[in-house]
Amino acid sequence: MDNTKGWFIAIGILVVFSLAALAVVWVVRDTITNTVAPVQNATGSIGTRVAEILNPTPTILPDPVTIVHSVRSLARLETIQYTVEKVITAETGQGTFSFLFGDRLIFVAHGYVIAGVDMDKLQPDDLEVRNSVLYVTLPEAEIFVATLDNEKSYVYDRETGVLTRGDVNLETNARKAAEQAIEESAMEDGILQLARQNAENYLSRLLRDLGYPEVIFTQATAVP
Repeated sequence: MDNTKGWFIAIGILVVFSLAALAVVWVVRDTITNTVAPVQNATGSIGTRVAEILNPTPTILPDPVTIVHSVRSLARLETIQYTVEKVITAETGQGTFSFLFGDRLIFVAHGYVIAGVDMDKLQPDDLEVRNSVLYVTLPEAEIFVATLDNEKSYVYDRETGVLTRGDVNLETNARKAAEQAIEESAMEDGILQLARQNAENYLSRLLRDLGYPEVIFTQATAVP
């Protein structure tokens, strides 16, 4: 009986020591984990930064000559349109006997002017890449169309002398003068400057989409 009791006491002591040992192991493992994890994270972060320095992300830029062909396919890049109205007075045979032989008309002209940049004039030498910056020398902006809208243009009034049937070319001459006046009006209003500005804005977005992070437009050097 005494032997049996002794065995139970011994087994109980062993169980208590085992539980205590397990508790110590768990505490030590948590301590090591909490201590090593920040070091591992810091080491991983440093390794990532070193890898980024040794293997930077490459910058890929397309060949400017290829871009010349792509941009030139735009041909005439129309970037602005003006709608203009002018009143033109045309007359002939005026003077002392105008009431006999004179001819006078008032022509109301409606027209439009289209301007832009002819990209077909762009040459390979007009594009240059320096330090990842694309420098572009655009052709000069120009007038593509300056014409009348015949559906809206009309003769407002015409007076002829009592002894004449009028000049058959007077209205034709008035229309030609109207087209020239419409173009001159658009030029005075700065249509070419706006056409170039719009072309630069459009091409800047296009060239950035093609892979150039920065685009600078330059003026062509005047030939002496």
